[in-house]
Amino acid sequence: MNRFLQLHLLTSYPPSNLNRDDLGRPKTAMMGGATRLRVSSQSLKRAWRTSELFQTALGGHVGTRSKEKGRDVYKALQAKGIGDKKAFEWAKQIAGVFGKSKRANKDDPLEELDIEQLAHFSPEEQAVIEALIDRLAESQTAPSEDDLALLRHQHTAADIALFGRMLASQPSYNTEAAAQVAHAISVHRVQVEDDFFTAVDDLNLGVEDVGAGHMGETEFGAAVYYLYLCINRELLEENLGGDSDLTARTLSALLECVATIAPTGKQNSFASRAYASYAMAEKGNQQPRSLSVAYLKPIDGTDILTGAIGALEAKREKMAAVYGPCASDYYVMNAETGEGSLAELIAFAAAE
Repeated sequence: MNRFLQLHLLTSYPPSNLNRDDLGRPKTAMMGGATRLRVSSQSLKRAWRTSELFQTALGGHVGTRSKEKGRDVYKALQAKGIGDKKAFEWAKQIAGVFGKSKRANKDDPLEELDIEQLAHFSPEEQAVIEALIDRLAESQTAPSEDDLALLRHQHTAADIALFGRMLASQPSYNTEAAAQVAHAISVHRVQVEDDFFTAVDDLNLGVEDVGAGHMGETEFGAAVYYLYLCINRELLEENLGGDSDLTARTLSALLECVATIAPTGKQNSFASRAYASYAMAEKGNQQPRSLSVAYLKPIDGTDILTGAIGALEAKREKMAAVYGPCASDYYVMNAETGEGSLAELIAFAAAE
């Protein structure tokens, strides 16, 4: 088996605000002395795993992230006839398996059922919780220590297997992420621009006030982004309980999402959906390496995409000349030249 699968993608987005900072501006980073647009790996991973494509392809093998599982358990116990006090205590015990409970809040009594960090629940764990609720309702007894050992079950949640999870209260049940996702970064220097806009009040006849009903500003930028991923296939299969078929399905779904799913930020304002124009997949047991250094010097000129493709392929060849082959095999899909196809890229990546 080829242990590592590395992906290099170039995607061109028109004016957009895919991933905002705390001020609502597109995220940026300094690289090679130039300001670049950036899309965080967290934003990308959420867009992929919550997409209809991923959910459909891996139905029954996708987890749920939440701090509020205790509230759901509490309401389910109440619905089955358990009194408020017992339902509250039992729900807090069950939620506490996945994280430290929040402090009591007189303004929101149910907040004590929440945990302090987001926990990723696998379908198997959710099924065990539902079964436990039924058992508690039938026996009318509090959950035992054995009942609360919910994490002993092997899970097959593809998103947890790919992106990992950390449970501070149960570190022995953490899942190490099999996929490492870099922040997507523009291959050229950028300048974030401001869009001043107005909105008209349809009921304003202009008799007394002829001004706009609303005025505002939104920031945006346009860029060709380089994205790098490294997937440890061995670890992914281990995280999925040794299921090689599910591993291949997970890789196939991830590849299609990475190439076709755009982050959702400001899509209604910019309609900036885009497919990858270029993708290169590499397989092998060699130590992985990003090719972001190809863009340490910003790409200039009017044909940024062609320049970016050329720089990436040239850097790959030069790295191989110095270090030897950095992968055993590779496949290229190039929508600019019509070379390759997404179907063949997925088949290459999913095959052992």
